[in-house]
Amino acid sequence: MMEEVKRYPQVPGFSKAELAAFLAQPLLARLSTHNADGTIHTIPIWYEYRDGKLLLSTQTITQKVKNIQRNPQVTVLIDSNTMPYAGVMVMGTAVLDTQNAAHKRITIFERYIGQHGDAYAQQLAAKWEPVIIEVTPNRIISFDYSKGSLVPAG
Repeated sequence: MMEEVKRYPQVPGFSKAELAAFLAQPLLARLSTHNADGTIHTIPIWYEYRDGKLLLSTQTITQKVKNIQRNPQVTVLIDSNTMPYAGVMVMGTAVLDTQNAAHKRITIFERYIGQHGDAYAQQLAAKWEPVIIEVTPNRIISFDYSKGSLVPAG
C-alpha cells in the first residue's frame, strides 16, 4: 500500500484505515484504460482490495485487456452512490495474470454474489479464458464529503 493517501484540496480524504474499510465494501469500480486512438475506455467492474493492490476479474477477449497489453497505465474509480459522497481514485500500473485466474476470481465474485461466486466463475471460465487484472497503485486520491465539507441540502 502507498505511504500516503492524497486528497482533493477542496474536500477531506480518508486515513489509511478508512481507505481499507471503504475498499472492503462490495462497491462497483470503474476501470479506465487507453484505446489505441487515444480515447478512454471506461467500464464497470467488480474488484477486491488485497495486500495494497486492486484485483479485477475479466476475460482475455475484452477491450480493456487489449488496452492494458498496449498501455498498462490505468485509473480505477470506486465511489459511493449516495450523499454524502465518498470515494477513491487509484492511478496505477496493471499486470495481467492468467495463471489460475478462474480460481483467483472466486473471492472477487463471492464479495458480490455470495456462495454463487464459485459456480459463476466456473460458468464464465467454460466460455472464455479468465484473467485477473492486478493494479499496483502509483497514486491514490480519496474524498469524503461526510467530513465537514459543504454538502448540498437534499
